[in-house]
Amino acid sequence: MERQGRLDRNRMEKENSVIEAIELTKTFGNITAVNHVSFTVRKREFFGFLGPNGAGKTTTIRMLIGLLIPDSGVVLIDGIDIRKNPIKAKMKMGVIPEMGNIYVDLTAKQNIILSGRFYGFPKKLLEKKADELLAQFGLYERKNDLVKNFSRGMKQRVNIASAIIHDPEILFLDEPTSGLDVQSQRLIKTIINQMNEKGTTIFLTTHNIEEANQLCTRIAIIHKGEIAVIDSPEKLRSTFDTTQSVEMSFDKTFDDKLVEENDLVNRAEKMGDKWKLYTNNPDRLVKHLTKYAEEHGLTIISLEICRPSLEDAFVKFTKP
Repeated sequence: MERQGRLDRNRMEKENSVIEAIELTKTFGNITAVNHVSFTVRKREFFGFLGPNGAGKTTTIRMLIGLLIPDSGVVLIDGIDIRKNPIKAKMKMGVIPEMGNIYVDLTAKQNIILSGRFYGFPKKLLEKKADELLAQFGLYERKNDLVKNFSRGMKQRVNIASAIIHDPEILFLDEPTSGLDVQSQRLIKTIINQMNEKGTTIFLTTHNIEEANQLCTRIAIIHKGEIAVIDSPEKLRSTFDTTQSVEMSFDKTFDDKLVEENDLVNRAEKMGDKWKLYTNNPDRLVKHLTKYAEEHGLTIISLEICRPSLEDAFVKFTKP
């Protein structure tokens, strides 16, 4: 009965999947970059793909979008085998690589229109859609300026606008906000979220764990070429109920023994003007810190009990 239930769930998941990786394997010489990796991404899902450097993230995403041919295994994009029918599969996707692929000697609008031509859009419709995207990304006033004169954040906005001109069903993003200013990061994340809410499936690779925590409904962690775990951020965090912490800061310096030789503190980390204190008993630790501050004439600037983080899960699943 239980086995039949699992089979039914697996069948339903496959029927609802828009990306399916089946036993993907890729080697480079003696190095196995990706080792029999399998997973599915559901329609309309915001799926995160995390892993340390060299874990196999980029190799996997390149196989998914058809830039690399796996040594073995199959990639299905909305049921289409990307090796057997690459054009049909790629028409369903937009791709924002880690390194932008826009033309810096063209204007912002020319880049977007050029991308749209690859999808067979008529000229009048392209003009309209390009102007709408430029306005959405805050670039309308600069639409006729050469991209080589843009900041990195503005170039990335042009890059993303060019990738979504055809309203793709699936959007692959490889580190889309890396190295960008806060304003550009917020704008890009807002637009990606809006696309997801309207039905676009998002596949995001990122080193920014907090970004994945905020955006993704489900996360896969890859380590040494293999999938270590796939689950929702909330469920991944819930596996670390004992990894609780207290973040605190006082208005003045204090004796380091308070955190370094305290039986209630398992581990202490200095973070700017704050301390993060890992503990098995946050209630007792908070009361102890409050009492210490009162006895030593200190003002508490901040004092917060923190739940286990997605970063804790990431560190556990990617240990050497």
